[in-house]
Amino acid sequence: MNYTYLKRVVLLLVQLSVTAVCMAQIPAAIPGDYADPSVMKVGDTYYSVATSSEWAPHYPIYQSKNLKDWKLTGYVFDQTPEWISGSFWAPEYYKINDTYYIYYTARRKSDGISCIGVATSKYPDRGFKDQGVVVSYGKEAIDAFLFRDKGQLYITFKAYGLDDRPIEILGSKLSADGLKLEGEPFSMLKDTPRIGLEGQSILKIGKYYYLFYSAGNCCGIDCSYNVRVARSTKFEGPYELYDKNPVLYENTNWKCMGHGTFVTDAAGKYYYLHHAYSKDNTVFSGREGLIAQVEWNKATGWPVFKTMPGVPAVQKSLTDSFTGMSLAKYWQWDFRHSVPRYLQLNGKLQLGGATTQDNKTGVVLAMRPYASAFDASVSVLNQNNELKGLAYYGDANAALGIGVKGDSVICWTVRDGKFDKAGGLQLAAGRNIGVKLKVDAQHNCTFYYQVDKGGWLAVPLAQGVTASYLPQWDRSPRIGLNYNGYGSTSDHAEFDDFSIVYDK
Repeated sequence: MNYTYLKRVVLLLVQLSVTAVCMAQIPAAIPGDYADPSVMKVGDTYYSVATSSEWAPHYPIYQSKNLKDWKLTGYVFDQTPEWISGSFWAPEYYKINDTYYIYYTARRKSDGISCIGVATSKYPDRGFKDQGVVVSYGKEAIDAFLFRDKGQLYITFKAYGLDDRPIEILGSKLSADGLKLEGEPFSMLKDTPRIGLEGQSILKIGKYYYLFYSAGNCCGIDCSYNVRVARSTKFEGPYELYDKNPVLYENTNWKCMGHGTFVTDAAGKYYYLHHAYSKDNTVFSGREGLIAQVEWNKATGWPVFKTMPGVPAVQKSLTDSFTGMSLAKYWQWDFRHSVPRYLQLNGKLQLGGATTQDNKTGVVLAMRPYASAFDASVSVLNQNNELKGLAYYGDANAALGIGVKGDSVICWTVRDGKFDKAGGLQLAAGRNIGVKLKVDAQHNCTFYYQVDKGGWLAVPLAQGVTASYLPQWDRSPRIGLNYNGYGSTSDHAEFDDFSIVYDK
C-alpha cells in the first residue's frame, strides 16, 4: 500500500471537509430581512440602504468600516412622503457633487403605479428630503441604477414587468442635477427567454461595460433568483450574454441570490452586497444581506464570485430594557394599518395609538428576527381592559400573539380578517405578568406566562398554533410588542424587559 499517497488523500479530504464547513458557517453580513441592498463608500466608511416594504420608518441605513460588521444607524424617511401609498423597494445610492441621492421605488397613491422617486441630503446617513417622482413609465418603473458614462449621467430601470411582453432594462439620460429625465428612454437588455430581468448593476472594467442582473422569481418560498451578467463595449449596448450564466446562485446554505450593487475597498477589490434566503430560515428571516468578492478571469474577462470570509456570527440574543430617552432604531411598524404612540422613560415603554378599521391585530412595534426559531418575552406592567403583550406579525390580518387583558392571559391569532382566541387563563388581578412566545423550527408556537418574575408556566391552548401563514410575499414576519385597544386610542400598554433568544 502507498501510505504516502493515502496520507495525501486523507489530508485532501480533511481540507475539503474544513472548507465545506467554513462555507456552511458563513453568516449574513446584515442578518434579517434586508432585501435589494445598495452600498457606497464615503471616506473610510461604507453605507448601505435596503428595501423596507410596508414597514416604517422607511429604508434602513447601515454603516460599516470593513464590510463585515454593520450597524443600523437610521432611515431615509422617518415620515412617509405624501405621494406614496406603500411598497418601499430597491433604494439606490448615488452622489452628485456634494449631494447624496437615494433613488427608490414606491407605489404612487393616486393610481397604484410603482414609480422611481429620489431623496437628497448633504449626508449619506441622515437628513434626506424627498424630491418626488423622477421616473414614471407605463405600468411600472422599478429598480433604479445610476451610471455616469463619458460625463453624461444615466438612470437605468426595469420596465414592462406587468405587460404581456418581455421585460427590458431601459436607460435614459438624466439632468445634471439628477432630478429629471432628458430625451427618450432606450433599451439596453431584453428578457427574450422570459426568465426574469431586474435588479441591474453596471461596472466598467477595461473596455467592457458589465451589466449584472437578477433572473427568476425574487421572493417567497418558491423563489428562483440568481445573478447573471452581460457585457458590451458601449454603455447603450448591445450586450452579449455570458454563456456560463448564472454567476451567483444557490449553494449549501443560501438560495435565491440577487439584486445587489458593487463597492471597492481600499485595495481596489470589488465586492457585491446582495440578498439571499437562508435555507434554514427561508421566508421567516427574509432576504438577508450577503457579501461576495468579485474577481475577473484573466483569460476571458468574465467575473467570478467568491464568498467573503471573516463575517462575524449573528448575535444569539437581544434584550431591550428601554433605557434612555429614545426608542431603539430596530423597532418599526406597519404604517398602512397603524399610527403608534410611544414613550420610553425610566426603563419602561408605553405603547398606544390608532389603527385602521380593518386592523384586527392592533398596534405593533416589531423587529426583524434573524432566525425562524426563537423565544421572545416581555413584562406587562399595567392592567386595563386592552390586550397588551407580544405579536408575531406578518400583516394586520396575518398575526398571532399572547397578551394580558384585565386579569386574563390570552393567546390569539388573526387570520383572514378574523380575531380568534387560541387559549388562555385567568389570574389574580394586580400582578406583574410576563408573557413569552416560543416558535420552533417547524413554526409551531407555544405560549407561557410568569407572575412577578417567577418561573414560566405554559398557557393551555384549545388547539395547536402555527406561524406558517404569517410570511408575506416580499417580507418576513416580525416579532414585537402589541397593544390592541379594539379601536380605542385612549389607553396604552406599559412594558419592560423585552428579550429574544434564537435557538441557533
